[in-house]
Amino acid sequence: MAEMWINMGPQHPMTHGLWNLRVKVDGETIIEAEPVVGYLHRGWEKLTENRTYPQIIPLSDRLCYGASMSWSHLYCLAVEELMGVEVPERAEYIRVIVLELQRIASHLMWIAAYGTDLGLLTGFTYAMRERELFLDLLQSVTGARITYNYPRIGGVRNDLPAEFERDCLRALDFFEKKLDEYELIYDGSKIFLMRTQDVGVLTPSDGMNLGVTGPNLRGSGVKVDLRKTDPYSVYDELEWDMCTHPDCDCYARYRVRMEEMRMSAYIVRQALSKMPPGPFRVKPPRNAPKRTAVARVEDPRGEGLMYVIGDGTDKPYRLKVRSPIFVSVSAVPAILRGYKVADVPAIMGSIDMCLGETDR
Repeated sequence: MAEMWINMGPQHPMTHGLWNLRVKVDGETIIEAEPVVGYLHRGWEKLTENRTYPQIIPLSDRLCYGASMSWSHLYCLAVEELMGVEVPERAEYIRVIVLELQRIASHLMWIAAYGTDLGLLTGFTYAMRERELFLDLLQSVTGARITYNYPRIGGVRNDLPAEFERDCLRALDFFEKKLDEYELIYDGSKIFLMRTQDVGVLTPSDGMNLGVTGPNLRGSGVKVDLRKTDPYSVYDELEWDMCTHPDCDCYARYRVRMEEMRMSAYIVRQALSKMPPGPFRVKPPRNAPKRTAVARVEDPRGEGLMYVIGDGTDKPYRLKVRSPIFVSVSAVPAILRGYKVADVPAIMGSIDMCLGETDR
């Protein structure tokens, strides 16, 4: 049969956003793939050059609405490094708590969408139902449900509400029981297992050579998690385990995210119990010195990085973002080759695409 190129996108349920995946097929078998981003481009990095450092925080929320707390936290880390600002310990604990709640909410949105991709509509309704618990908690702290504008250069905008610990522990108790239900739904589905096991294999060497990070790399058995390997905030003061899986396929990436949700709940419990009293914010300088700074965090989708150049004014000269999904989607050709067209939604869904951060 003759070879041909087909487009999956830019408007296709599989893409989870506005981008195009060109696949070259021989019959039903994929022999080559070419991701095409650029349809959504918003010029985010250029926008930051015309705004003061505090004005950029709400913009950084918009890099990925599924993990907005993570991106605004990363931005504040980079500017704190640039300005030499030391964050109060209580603020660091609060940041860890909200970041892990955000990680759970992000993974829940992923597993809900993945269930829909593969025909498990019950999984979608269950996961989105529990996600509301964590949006409620984040709303109680920040006043918002999606884009929070909560981290600040030098700490966080406000302290935790008086009843937050009680409400948070109740939500975690309820949620951990529901995770067992998810496993009954997903692991108990023959269709889900057939479409994910031994499909979309990313070998450890390919993953590392292509720069893949986060759950997509840990699903290939590679033990890299910046919270452990290059700790920030107070992650090194907490006891927790890195979540990996050796199978390298779509199912392994699913298992990693399931275990990460349990581990995030464990981290939040520890942080709540260890959080000291004290200030939650310090006042940073208005202008940044003439130098550069880099910060990295373990975003729910992998390694997020920001490189900022200060020029002595109250605005950055340059702000560069390293998006984990931009790198992961660049690795898609290596993951797709040899599989069928019908496997594309299962493989791409396991990557956990977020076009906002990818196509900045």
